[in-house]
Amino acid sequence: MNRPALHNRLFLVAVLAGLPSLVVALVTLRPVIADPLYYGMAVAALAASLLGGALFLRYRLVYRLRSAANLATALRQGDLSIRARRGSRDGAFGSMILELNSLAEALREQRLDELEAVSLLRNVLGEIDVAVFAFDGEHRLRMLNGAGERLLGMTAETAMGRGAEDLGLADCLSGEPERTLSLDVPGGEGRWELRRGGYRHLGRPRRLIVLSNVSRALRAEELTAWKRLIRVMSHELNNSLAPIRSLAGSLDRLVADENPPDGWQEDLRAGLRVIASRAEALNSFVGAYATLAKLPRPQPEPVDVNALLRRVAGLEARLPVKIEPGPDVTVHADRAQLEQLLINLVKNAVDAGLATGGAVTLGWEVTSRRLQLTVRDEGPGLSETANLFVPFYSTRPGGTGIGLVLCRQIAEAHGGSITLENRAGAAGCEARVVLPLQPSLEA
Repeated sequence: MNRPALHNRLFLVAVLAGLPSLVVALVTLRPVIADPLYYGMAVAALAASLLGGALFLRYRLVYRLRSAANLATALRQGDLSIRARRGSRDGAFGSMILELNSLAEALREQRLDELEAVSLLRNVLGEIDVAVFAFDGEHRLRMLNGAGERLLGMTAETAMGRGAEDLGLADCLSGEPERTLSLDVPGGEGRWELRRGGYRHLGRPRRLIVLSNVSRALRAEELTAWKRLIRVMSHELNNSLAPIRSLAGSLDRLVADENPPDGWQEDLRAGLRVIASRAEALNSFVGAYATLAKLPRPQPEPVDVNALLRRVAGLEARLPVKIEPGPDVTVHADRAQLEQLLINLVKNAVDAGLATGGAVTLGWEVTSRRLQLTVRDEGPGLSETANLFVPFYSTRPGGTGIGLVLCRQIAEAHGGSITLENRAGAAGCEARVVLPLQPSLEA
């Protein structure tokens, strides 16, 4: 059996509450009013007053509840302009109306903030030169910005709802979430950097695709690299060819002289030795560049770090290399390349240690599933750190300038990094190589 509504229950309660008073009034009036007609009229008036008061109370309750319900409905439907009028400042109903009005005002301010944020986001997305796309779970386009329209060569109205395969963006939804790729779309000339993420819209997952054209930046970097390479190679070639040209001219005049001076054969041999030496230096320079340019892709295998460092330390005969014991750990890396990296770092450290009579120390530790190799020396330290990893830059006489560059290339090919800096609070330098324990090789 369904219970009557609240206002009907309140009406019945009011009537029942007034019945005892009505009965008392009727009993009291019976001796006073002798005429049955007048007595009946008095009974009717009292009953009507009781029913009228109960009905009025029911009406006021219904009116106020409907006012609150209408306000709540308006809030639910998004109409935040409606406010309810409080009949009094005190009381439970007045407090409820006050809270509903406060809620409506708070929701209105929140909506204004959201609209301003959405407007700002749309303006930003419309102004940036980065294509932004959003796809639903069925790989259908649900959002794009102005740069995306230019990339696809179509308006948002035309592209919206079409599949990624139809738009030429299917490759962006699979594979590595961060990479560079080529696009087969009208505005997709050059190389593009892809970044892929996700978010939820109305409880449903969306795939966010961000594409930025990196061709211009790559061309600028390539041009800068070529200029630097040409400048360095020109410098090295001139250093070797200038004395060769000068000696060749002197030797030509010496041979052409009909009356050569005494000992001219020894001068000729000495000149040829200098030419051979400079040619060999030039050949070494070109060979060093070839080594740097042709570094093969790492072939990872399990490498015992303790055994590797002790073997590298044993290869250096000029100065004893100390080993700081570390944890027993195995790293997956290219053994030959990792050994070459450490040999180069230890060689540089020993060169620095010999200059001051300082020691060289090798150590390692494991943090957050990454291996850190450390090479410390007690040498004079570094006066110039900005160009340490610039190809063919060297602070040592006769240095090729590729040792540290090769080390960095090996470390980054393994998904790691290398740093070289002066030691804090002590003399000398510290080289740190950080590598993942598991393979994380470049594509």
